[in-house]
Amino acid sequence: MTEWAGKVDRIRVIGTGVMGRGIGQLAATAGATVELADVRGEAVAEAVGFIGGMIDKLAAKGKLGEDPETVKARLVPVAAPDAPADGVDLVIEAVREDLATKRALFAGLERVCPQETIFATNTSSLSVTEIAAELAEPGRLVGLHFFNPVPLMRLVEVVPGARTHDWLPGQALELVRSWGHEPVLAKDAPGFLVNHAGRGLNTEALQILTEALAEPADVDRVARDVLGLKLGPFELLDLTGLDVSHAVLESIWSGFHGDPRLRPSWLTRPRVAAGLFGRKSGEGFYSYADGKAVVDEEPAAPPKPSSPVFTADEPLARVLSSAGVHVVSDAYPDAVLFVPLYGESTVDAAIRAGLPLDRVAGVDPLGGYERRLTMSVHPGLDPVAARAAWGALAATGRPVTVVRDGPAPIAQRLLASIVNTACFIAGQHLATPSDIDTAVRLGLGYPRGPLAWGDLVGGDVVLRILHGLTAATGDPRYRPSPWLTERVALGLPLTTAGTTPESLRSS
Repeated sequence: MTEWAGKVDRIRVIGTGVMGRGIGQLAATAGATVELADVRGEAVAEAVGFIGGMIDKLAAKGKLGEDPETVKARLVPVAAPDAPADGVDLVIEAVREDLATKRALFAGLERVCPQETIFATNTSSLSVTEIAAELAEPGRLVGLHFFNPVPLMRLVEVVPGARTHDWLPGQALELVRSWGHEPVLAKDAPGFLVNHAGRGLNTEALQILTEALAEPADVDRVARDVLGLKLGPFELLDLTGLDVSHAVLESIWSGFHGDPRLRPSWLTRPRVAAGLFGRKSGEGFYSYADGKAVVDEEPAAPPKPSSPVFTADEPLARVLSSAGVHVVSDAYPDAVLFVPLYGESTVDAAIRAGLPLDRVAGVDPLGGYERRLTMSVHPGLDPVAARAAWGALAATGRPVTVVRDGPAPIAQRLLASIVNTACFIAGQHLATPSDIDTAVRLGLGYPRGPLAWGDLVGGDVVLRILHGLTAATGDPRYRPSPWLTERVALGLPLTTAGTTPESLRSS
């Protein structure tokens, strides 16, 4: 097979469901003639009508750039997926996620497509290498993983298989850019890039729930207000559907041969068996009425205490003082005591500081006490002191989430898991640091890429949290990535590869 010129004038999209329609719309508006094929003939006609309607809407909003009838004329119904394909430069399949189905489809296409036609699979979870394994020429197949909804989600994962021609991924990257989307290059590993990186948030949120430290709504509030996520992890699981997310959690964990850092929670299997999928079933981690989650209001906080409070943390002391809370500089007998927590429990922090446990509450300093305060309560805390601590924090005007004391605060655990997962991806060379951050930002909607996020918080802080979790739990899921530990030791950003054998050979 000669090297592909990268120019695509005519494509065939096989499978005209949601993904196939989105890919077809994107390609047609980018100027390509788009053949639409499906095993159900009526599905093709429906897709042509649907895409045509979307094109009309774009034109009405002034977002098309050319006459809508010209664009719609580039949509061509095809009688069958394996119809003669003379002149087709690229075939993209978007059929169901089943290895045998995809293999059979491409085997049939190999018989009817010209030798120079490139094949692409939109699989989100199957190995590109395994899909291509039975082709006479496996080098012609590459993964092009689009995200739903395709016209709006600008990210595309370009995934070469083990035998994909060396020149093909680069050409695929250029094609995606020419269509106005943002490509990233990912290895053919379980979960590719986005689904792998997304395990950092979900697996740790489920672990926190397993430990009964907080309710789903509390975890979501902390994730939104402290970390700045658009959706909390349990809101996201309900939106995606736990039946889908459970399968992804299990498949990625098993794909990496039971790596503890990706270990799913036992909670998801029985919830799936009970039909607690989320929005689609009307009940998940939340109940739903008219499509909206039913969320209990946060409990009212006690009034501001008359008793003094003590903290050695100056930023917290300033926030409390500005709210009129009496902050003292000594931990004398009637004071409520706050300890800031980084990668440790309230109990451990209080013992280390020599403070009386019955008057000590923990506070998470991550996020600078800006939008939400998180207070940790341990079993030995006097209830009167606990209510006074809660009232003092609430007097600042920030919402306060009160959770059970654990080995580290909730926001820190979530963030450390997100960053550490990305560091493992970078360290295993599954993608470049830049592509990791781009993929997570665009594909998961995080406020910033996980490696850049780690640099913002401080790699040393992330490492401190992970070391604390490892020491407190003994769980290898919290072992730090060598990528993280090396860069902290060397004073390098998490976003850089630094000096490598490859960089020496290329200089």
